[in-house]
Amino acid sequence: MSNEKYNTKPRQKVLAAIKKQVKDFTAKSIYEDLNEEIGLTTIYRFIESLEAEGIILKVSQEDNTARYQYITPCEDTDHFYLKCKKCGKLEHVDCEKMHGLAEHIANEHHFSLTQTHIIINGQCEKCAG
Repeated sequence: MSNEKYNTKPRQKVLAAIKKQVKDFTAKSIYEDLNEEIGLTTIYRFIESLEAEGIILKVSQEDNTARYQYITPCEDTDHFYLKCKKCGKLEHVDCEKMHGLAEHIANEHHFSLTQTHIIINGQCEKCAG
C-alpha cells in the first residue's frame, strides 16, 4: 500500500495524531485524541497499514491491547531500538556493533528472525538519574 495512493484526509489526520504521540499509543487513544471524528474501525485499518509500511511499530500487547509507536524513518537494514519503560521513549540505535547482528544470528546460530525490528527494554539516562 503506497502512501501517495491512499493519502486521504482521514489518513492524514490519523498519521498527524500518531506523530504527536510522545509515548506508545493504542487505536482507541488515537480515536479519543481525534474527538471520535474518525471511526475506530477506520483507525484500526490505518494502523494496520501503517505498521505494514514500517511507519509505526507494535511495541507491546498488554491485556490483549496492541500498543504502537511512531518510528523515525531510517535507511538501515538492522532496526534496533532502545525503549525506556518509564517515559516510553523509543530511540533507534545506530551503532556499529549492532550492524549485521541479524545476519550473524542467522549464519552462526541458524536462527531466522521473524521480525525486522528489535526492541531492547530498559531505562533511559534521564529516567535513571
